[in-house]
Amino acid sequence: MKLVVKTHIKDRKTLVAVCDKDIKGSVFEEGGSILDLSSSFYDGELMPEEEVCDLIRNADMVNLVGTNAVKLGVEEEIVDDENIKIIEGIPYAFCVVVEE
Repeated sequence: MKLVVKTHIKDRKTLVAVCDKDIKGSVFEEGGSILDLSSSFYDGELMPEEEVCDLIRNADMVNLVGTNAVKLGVEEEIVDDENIKIIEGIPYAFCVVVEE
C-alpha cells in the first residue's frame, strides 16, 4: 500500500503529513469541523508503507489522515486509539512525538 507523504521542516522541527491516496484532494465536513485534504499541505509523493514508517518514527510531529495512514500510526505506536478523531467516517490524528 502506498500513502501520500509530505515532509514540512521549520526551525529544525519536522512535521510529516501522511494521507491515504484515495482521499487526497477531498474535503470532508461534519458538525462544524472540516478536514481539507485539497491544500498543498498534503501535496506530497507516493511512498510505500516501510518508508513512511521510518519517516514518522523520526518526526517531531505527525499528521495522519485516512484509514491506512492512521492504522500505520497505531501499529508504529505513534498514535493511541483514544486520540483518533473522525469526520464523515474518515479517521485522522495529529501527534507530537516525545522521546523518552
